[in-house]
Amino acid sequence: MATRIATCRCGQLRAECEGHPVRISACHCLECQKRTGSVFAVQARWPDDKVLIKGNFSEWQRECDSEHVATYRFCPKCGSTLAFVIEGWPGVIAIPVGAFADPEFPSPRFSVYEHRKHSWVTVPGENVEHSSDPSIAFTQGELRK
Repeated sequence: MATRIATCRCGQLRAECEGHPVRISACHCLECQKRTGSVFAVQARWPDDKVLIKGNFSEWQRECDSEHVATYRFCPKCGSTLAFVIEGWPGVIAIPVGAFADPEFPSPRFSVYEHRKHSWVTVPGENVEHSSDPSIAFTQGELRK
């Protein structure tokens, strides 16, 4: 089974992700915009037993819209977020897709918090589920019908 490697900017922190992600999504929430310094974030989720994090990291926590707590793991040297977990996602860890630096990484199947999306942003694709309903951010790999 393939392993994907994500790293922080300076390279001292890395995540080795085995197999395929269970979900890839673009998030337009204000917190993701602030965390990335961009207008949205794209993250891939894996079962936490398929991810090995190596290196030193610091953690920062915040309460989500859902009142669950998000814990971000970031490099104390360069500040890059390498992973995060949210109480509402049991057994799952999210890795920012940009940390893989792989232009062949699969595209998102979900685009969430679209009511916060900048008007000029488009997440294309026939198989992308678009939603302003924050609860869809807490589903895992399945498309809601």
